Amino acid sequence: MNLPDYFLADLPPEAALTPLMVREACQTLKRNREHYLCGRSTQHLVKVVSETAENWLQPENPFRQLALERGPAASGFSRATLARGLTAFFQQLTRDNLQTLLVQDLGDAHRLDGLTVTGAEATLQRASMACGPELLVHIAAGNIPSPTLLSIVLGLLVRSAQFVKCASGTSLLPRLFAHSLHEAEPKLAACLEIAEWRGGDPSLEEPLFSEADCVTATGTDEALCAIRRKLPPRVRFLGYGHRVSFGYIAREVLSGVGVSKLVSRAADDLVAWNQLGCLSPHLFYVESGGVVSGEQFAEMLAVELAQRETTEPRGDLPLSEAAIISSKREFYRLRAAASPGTRLWCSEGSTAWTVVYEEDARFQLSCLNRFLYVKCVADVTEALHSADSVCGQVSTVGLAADEERAKELATRLARWGVTRVCPLGRMQDPPLTWRHDGRPALGDLVRWTNWEQ
Repeated sequence: MNLPDYFLADLPPEAALTPLMVREACQTLKRNREHYLCGRSTQHLVKVVSETAENWLQPENPFRQLALERGPAASGFSRATLARGLTAFFQQLTRDNLQTLLVQDLGDAHRLDGLTVTGAEATLQRASMACGPELLVHIAAGNIPSPTLLSIVLGLLVRSAQFVKCASGTSLLPRLFAHSLHEAEPKLAACLEIAEWRGGDPSLEEPLFSEADCVTATGTDEALCAIRRKLPPRVRFLGYGHRVSFGYIAREVLSGVGVSKLVSRAADDLVAWNQLGCLSPHLFYVESGGVVSGEQFAEMLAVELAQRETTEPRGDLPLSEAAIISSKREFYRLRAAASPGTRLWCSEGSTAWTVVYEEDARFQLSCLNRFLYVKCVADVTEALHSADSVCGQVSTVGLAADEERAKELATRLARWGVTRVCPLGRMQDPPLTWRHDGRPALGDLVRWTNWEQ
């Protein structure tokens, strides 16, 4: 399957982008939005998105096939990892889930169609309407594809023209999704542009930012600050910066046949997108006092990761990233030889996976790519004290506890600053209604108009 040249990212590598091309693309997007997007009903847009997602779930879908054929070379993810990640993402884009998202964030599924009155507003004799920005620019991080695909879906729902700027070499999956939308509804896809270039090019950023009404960006805190400084004062900015995640396993679930299921779920969280997303665990805190100790849990997890490498291999890494893992391994190998409180398990002959057990409970940032710490704690108080260095930066905690303690632990985590607590095994599989960084996905994009009657 050959992709036609519908988007700037489809152009051959030798076709250099110019500031004029970027500006004209933005202006064309705005015109197309007025003609083809503004008048569409929310229900029609939900139908297009959900049916496109259903197609992506079919093994014979040509866009999915192309993603799995070309994706490993373009992204570094193995075919199995891509397949699992794409399936998890597109399974969320159902009509019911999209409807629920609209109601959750906007109060009514028709709020974007016109002035709408909810029950509470009726008593105030007030109607409200939500409107998306005219031109929405997304600066994609490129480490994993699902956030960029979701940004496109959200922008479509709020009826915004969209320009997606991808990092160099990372546009394949956004392009394929854009082409699948073009196949489903060409006029809607005419309100979407996909381009890629190396970040920090002021000649291309100036026309892009000057035409934008709202810019979203995902990346390091330093990168977000740099983008914010370049935006005109009138342009709204939604930045999603550095976040980390970890797992917490309570002692009462560390017994019986359920432990093997816990290990499998922990491995699910680790191998999903090769641990590269902000929802991926850097470590697992394991409460002491269970039938299975933290050290035994780490050993069982190592056995599970060795098995996963045969069914869902990590894929190749650049030499620089592999060297970091090798260096870290050597450090912990030496420490394990000198200290009984440290143990190391790792793949033979490759850097495919690594598990480090430490009695020292201090939070450790992983070098990622399936490199995980397991640390033993007495209780959640010790875990949160040990993770004080990342307080306010924790996105997700994968929790394994019985029903009696789960609510208590989730409440402690919420008050400490965690924005999402989920069952172990679902850390990299958030629901569509997830509030990213504790903020409403659609609600962040829109401006409101109230009509007081």
